[in-house]
Amino acid sequence: MTEIFGIPIQAFLGQLMLGLVNGAFYAMLSLGLAVIFGLLDIVNFAHGALYMVGAFASWIMLDKWGVNYWASLVLAPLMVGALGVVIERSFLKRLYGLDPLYGLLLTFGLSLILEGVFRDQYGVSGQSYPVPEALAGATNLGFMILPNYRAWVVVASLIVCLGTWYLIERTRLGAYLRAGTENAKLVQAFGVNVPLMVMLTYGAGAALAGLAGVLAAPIIQVNPLMGSNLIIVVFAVVVIGGMGSILGSIVTGLGLGVVEGFTRVFYPEASNVVVFVIMAIVLVLRPAGLFGKEA
Repeated sequence: MTEIFGIPIQAFLGQLMLGLVNGAFYAMLSLGLAVIFGLLDIVNFAHGALYMVGAFASWIMLDKWGVNYWASLVLAPLMVGALGVVIERSFLKRLYGLDPLYGLLLTFGLSLILEGVFRDQYGVSGQSYPVPEALAGATNLGFMILPNYRAWVVVASLIVCLGTWYLIERTRLGAYLRAGTENAKLVQAFGVNVPLMVMLTYGAGAALAGLAGVLAAPIIQVNPLMGSNLIIVVFAVVVIGGMGSILGSIVTGLGLGVVEGFTRVFYPEASNVVVFVIMAIVLVLRPAGLFGKEA
């Protein structure tokens, strides 16, 4: 049997795929955080709770109304995005221009409220969501058995992440968004509705979290704590990539997922802390992050 560094190649590549799947979720969640912080200067601690709401929305729609997975991929992010719009209009718009710490505290409180509501209704044992029939089973690649759904998660995440990056960095709409957050009065003078843009930006960031929740539902148990278990790692990913850097969040999320997967092979005891060790090293050497801009 072929080995890599003393590890059977099947086990090695299996951990690589697991790392890519985890990295796909890190990339999507950190992407939403980077969009909201980079454009609105809000540290959105409710992002993990919105991810959980997306997963629960897909499960509830399937359990109560028979809405299938493919429809949930569209409906659940729209629902979570609408919730994000309500949060932005009701609470966050009052904090613009203040210290980002106020936004962090507010969104942290909102995340606790959302988790508490779902914990009261559904407990913490978790709900199972079936893999869609079209993506069931696995494909034999010769050197490993690749679950079809996990491959779909990686591909879908890459499409969404790269599409979001292109929209913000390479289109006129993205230019308006960046300009509106840097000099709102000047952009408004050209007839652009900046408050509407800000509201939709936060809603879009929330929708990205909801979409990640739908993608995660068939892989992990849907439970109220699934967001809080992940959000700390995702914040570390955003810091390493550079706060507000869209490309940094995508590359760093995928890369750290792979690093975490390899760590489980060679030194399993360190797999839960390797991301934070890397974060500490990056902050010492480059405080702005790998892709961030120095102040």
